[in-house]
Parts: sequence; structure tokens; C-alpha cells
Amino acid sequence: MRELKLEKLVLNICVGESGDKLTRAAKVLEQLSGQTPVYSKAKYTVRSFGIRRNEKIAVHVTIRGAKAEEILERGLKVKEYELKTRNFSQTGHFGFGITEHIDLDIKYDPSIGIYGMDFYCVMGRAGFRVSRRRRTVAKIGAPHRITKSETMEWFKKKYDGVILNKA
Repeated sequence: MRELKLEKLVLNICVGESGDKLTRAAKVLEQLSGQTPVYSKAKYTVRSFGIRRNEKIAVHVTIRGAKAEEILERGLKVKEYELKTRNFSQTGHFGFGITEHIDLDIKYDPSIGIYGMDFYCVMGRAGFRVSRRRRTVAKIGAPHRITKSETMEWFKKKYDGVILNKA
């Protein structure tokens, strides 16, 4: 019951502007995941970046199950199974970024271009539903919570990964 599992993988591409560039980024995510991506809006106006409040600036998709593990494997292969200590959060989740989506064995299309993307992995274990269910919601006890060190050990064991101690 205490073994860790990948609950979900979130892929995010932030373009910083709406329009054709964002639509092409959505095509990349749809090609990679086989799911329809969701658009994210800017929380507030930042004049120096040229974005307005509620303008669509990013696109993301959430993947679960075996497909998530397969895409995560491809993403880690690009990073050569090396992550830094700061890639892992205190709550036991981890994330990293890649600079070119074509490294994920997607054929380059000149009409789409090249996009970088963020991978974020949310970890879980059996029994975590008690904090999210509708009826008799309960807290997850301290011994059952996921820690940074547990996720780092899981990563080393499952993917034979290397964790660099750069802060």
C-alpha cells in the first residue's frame, strides 16, 4: 500500500501570446498525447511582456495511466535520466523542462515549428482518495504523505536515474 505511483503527468507549453503560435503549440500537445489540450489564461496584465488579463497564453494537457508513464519515459530519455535536486518539491512531486519537442521522437513539421515544454509529475499512493472524495473527507496522515526523499528514491530505482546535487 505504501509504494509510490505516478498519478498524473501534466505537459505545459507557455507561448506568452494568443493566436497562431498558441494554436500550433496545441497541435504539438495533441500529437504527443492524443488528447485535446486546454488553454490557460493570463491572471493579470503585464505591459512589459505585452500580455493582457484573460488573454490565452499557454496550453496544457493532463495524462494519466500507462500513457503518462510512456511519455514520461520519453521525456526523461531527452534529459538522459538526470534531474537536479531542485526539480523535486517538498510534497514529493517533480518537474522538468525540455527545449525542443522534436527530441520526443515527433517528426519536425516546418509549418508548426519547434516548442519547448514543461513536464510535471504528480505522485500518489493507495489511500490518497480520502482527501479528495465527496463524502467523509479526511486528511492524509503524516506517515502516509509523500516526501521529497521518497520520490527521489523512486526515481532512482524505477528509471535508474541520476540526481545531481546542484541547488
